[in-house]
Amino acid sequence: MAIVAVSIAPLGTGSTGVSQYVAEAEKVLARHPSLQVRLDPMFSNIEGDLLEILTAIQEMHEALVKMGVKRLSTVIKIDDRRDESHSMAEKIAAVEEKLPLG
Repeated sequence: MAIVAVSIAPLGTGSTGVSQYVAEAEKVLARHPSLQVRLDPMFSNIEGDLLEILTAIQEMHEALVKMGVKRLSTVIKIDDRRDESHSMAEKIAAVEEKLPLG
């Protein structure tokens, strides 16, 4: 199982706001129920089969192109751990248990 952080930024739209594009990309991810998705302010974090995640990212690109975007800048970070399986929630919990209670 992989965990992937992806940020897709449309360029040349004439606006600094991107929420409509993020929403469209998130709709694509919703069509992949086997993927776990967490929307954060800067990235969408996706957990699941790496090939399915990469396919979903391609579909996200195509969805934004259909919205009229002519250029996309995409950042992808992949954590593909093969020796053990750790979910996004487990990784966060491992850090939180080391933080002082507040």
